[in-house]
Amino acid sequence: MSHALPVFDDEQRETAHRLLAFRVAHMMGRKLEEADWTDVYAAALGMEPTTWSNLDIDIMHGHLGVEQKALRYKSVRIEEACGTTLMHPSLTRSIRINSQEPDPNVAMASVFEQYAGVVENRRLEVAQRNQTGREVELRSGWLLWQDSLRQFLYFEEPMKVPSAPDYFAEWRLSGRENGKRKPSKNLWIYEKSTQLKRYSVTTDAGAKIQPYFDVPPPSDPNLYIFTVIGEHIALGRVRVWIANRTATELRRVLGSLDIDVLEQAIYRAAHDLANQPVVPVLKELEAVLPLVISESAYDTLLAAMPGVNDDHRFQLLLDHVRLQS
Repeated sequence: MSHALPVFDDEQRETAHRLLAFRVAHMMGRKLEEADWTDVYAAALGMEPTTWSNLDIDIMHGHLGVEQKALRYKSVRIEEACGTTLMHPSLTRSIRINSQEPDPNVAMASVFEQYAGVVENRRLEVAQRNQTGREVELRSGWLLWQDSLRQFLYFEEPMKVPSAPDYFAEWRLSGRENGKRKPSKNLWIYEKSTQLKRYSVTTDAGAKIQPYFDVPPPSDPNLYIFTVIGEHIALGRVRVWIANRTATELRRVLGSLDIDVLEQAIYRAAHDLANQPVVPVLKELEAVLPLVISESAYDTLLAAMPGVNDDHRFQLLLDHVRLQS
């Protein structure tokens, strides 16, 4: 049964979609950073900008506190995650675990007690800022994203504080002593009612809780899927998102952004490239130009123009200069 909670209304959802598309259009293939989503989330909901944190709760707004976790999901379509159970590598590191405790259920009770303390501290932190008069509400937010950055999936559910009587645990060793790799010892925690594993607690290289979470079915109205690259919106129609600077330059070069004009340019360019002769190596050498700039200027370029390579960064610089002239 899905426990997903409403997050966005229709207008906020469209705003989040547009802002996420804008962010991806400017990322140019770089890896998703935590702040990419929290910035979009806060802006779509009219909140002050926030900072993703591994130590404190990520979103605090009025009576609401949301701990957000992102997970890369490898798939052709992110909808494949719907109805599945996934494991996140870290719920919290703010715990300690006695790996020498012989009874796994005693160790589990200690972990749950510590996590309950973490959640209570988060509740108090939100309560200190809460001036709405409403009861504090704590949520877990789960973001799945693709390497291609084509699709994103997001949902929120009530923050769970597990109760030890509802679970049982066992110690589990993995790996073996072979001179290269030492065996690791984890605490596996199962839900009694379903017999399913719901948590794994590591003991080596820093204790942390690894939770298992259930992705709602695609029919759940509180599941949000955003497609920002090659979005099929109708039979034979695909929506793409491009930066305004790219649209401005395309309009200047093509004279229009009408569908017929754009499609003719695409087909013509594809034909030209398919029939373009291979450039000799000597020509390739002549086609590249070295430039020397100060380290300070280069660091500024990296920060301001996050392109996929140096040539692309200077293309972005050129776009900016054109728009300013």
